[in-house]
Amino acid sequence: MSFKIAIIGAGSVGFTKKLFTDILCVPEFRDIEFALTDISEHNLEMIKAILDRVVEANGLPTKVTATTNRRQALEGARYIISCVRVGGLEAYADDIRIPLKYGIDQCVGDTICAGGILYGQRNIPVILDFCKDIREVAEPGAKFLNYANPMAMNTWAAIEYGKVDTVGLCHGVQHGAEQIAEVLGAKSLSELDYICSGINHQTWFIDLRLNGRRIGKDELIAAFEAHPVFSQQEKLRIDVLKRFGVYSTESNGHLSEYLPWYRKRPDEITRWIDMSDWIHGETGGYLRHSTETRNWFETEYPQFLESAAKPIDPAKRSNEHASHILEALETNRVYRGHFNVKNNGVITNLPSDAIIESPGFVDRFGINMVSGVTLPEACAATCIASINVQRMSVHAAISGDIDLLKLAVLHDPLVGAVSTPEEVWQMVDEMVVAQARWLPQYADAVPAAKERLSKSKVQTRDWAGAARRNVRSIEELRAEKAALKQAV
Repeated sequence: MSFKIAIIGAGSVGFTKKLFTDILCVPEFRDIEFALTDISEHNLEMIKAILDRVVEANGLPTKVTATTNRRQALEGARYIISCVRVGGLEAYADDIRIPLKYGIDQCVGDTICAGGILYGQRNIPVILDFCKDIREVAEPGAKFLNYANPMAMNTWAAIEYGKVDTVGLCHGVQHGAEQIAEVLGAKSLSELDYICSGINHQTWFIDLRLNGRRIGKDELIAAFEAHPVFSQQEKLRIDVLKRFGVYSTESNGHLSEYLPWYRKRPDEITRWIDMSDWIHGETGGYLRHSTETRNWFETEYPQFLESAAKPIDPAKRSNEHASHILEALETNRVYRGHFNVKNNGVITNLPSDAIIESPGFVDRFGINMVSGVTLPEACAATCIASINVQRMSVHAAISGDIDLLKLAVLHDPLVGAVSTPEEVWQMVDEMVVAQARWLPQYADAVPAAKERLSKSKVQTRDWAGAARRNVRSIEELRAEKAALKQAV
């Protein structure tokens, strides 16, 4: 069979290579075409060279093209995969640093909270541009697979306003299942059966079975507390497990910023996090990690090329959903996974318009969600608080209404636990002004925001965060970026 896959943001070298080799593990996909597109011509050249080496080494007829012309890449595509980060590290630094001045201590800041909401404001106009091109030049009925955060907001905008058949994909469920299998002593992940449901990054293991035997709350708590590593790295997740009765899919650091209880006081934060790795709760941890590894593919490029010359091993196919979804749609080999789609009654106690993450089966007829799921009440309440923020954030991004954007940020659980309305209003003005080049929908609001900032009386805090390692300043980031451009 032959069809075309377009990958937007293909300059994400490691992830693109993983998706590519996963897809080529399907025997029927040897003759397909991959069209890579990115705003970085340099990164495109590198990833195309790597993928060409894979094709050559495996004697495949697969076609790989690369272009900075997105519309050209999307022309005739049956599947479009997006893994973009609008604004890059420079905008992301503002997502972390500006809220921190107002006492909002984020670990990642890419889903909700102040950083995730602004991230969505940057992404959504671009997502709608993607959708316009998909409608106009892609294969009729093309499917859009979104890997980019903020997952729920991007997927919501693509479905509701982009009018494109869209599914959001994440690997949090798989990673959580791997942890559970380890603490329970499973010999392999295949021994563990589970149902996860909720919203992206707030999905809950509501049914767990090890070799068919149901695992209860007390057994799971005891298993995690007995684990020499997870008992220290996942303290917050274990505490939520004890109180809610179910385990969250998301990392300790991620989960901590979606709830209003654990990161609202500096002296409390350090009780719940672990500094052995950024993902366990370090202040601005993912920004630091991303900054320090921003050019890792440059330094490791020779190794990438070398590994690309090895035969593709289907046994090493990853658990990323994309290749399995495409295989099921094209060959009718049924695949079960957890997907981000519009609720429409799938989860009985979440709003119908929300983007939920829940189990589904894929075959030639599409993605078929398992309906009638009911979350534990505490899980539903936590998800609904985030859904309300997501809904306002999407509507603000579409309308360019800065007042609605401020209300969305104000209603974020962690922001509301830390900041006053006056602080939120000033903080959002500051973030919109700082990120104006990526926020075209707020162009008319920027002059007034600047004027308000010039007269502001709200005092910010000189606070580096309750838990933070050395992170380069935004000025240093910009200087490094300029130097890199000059060198290239």
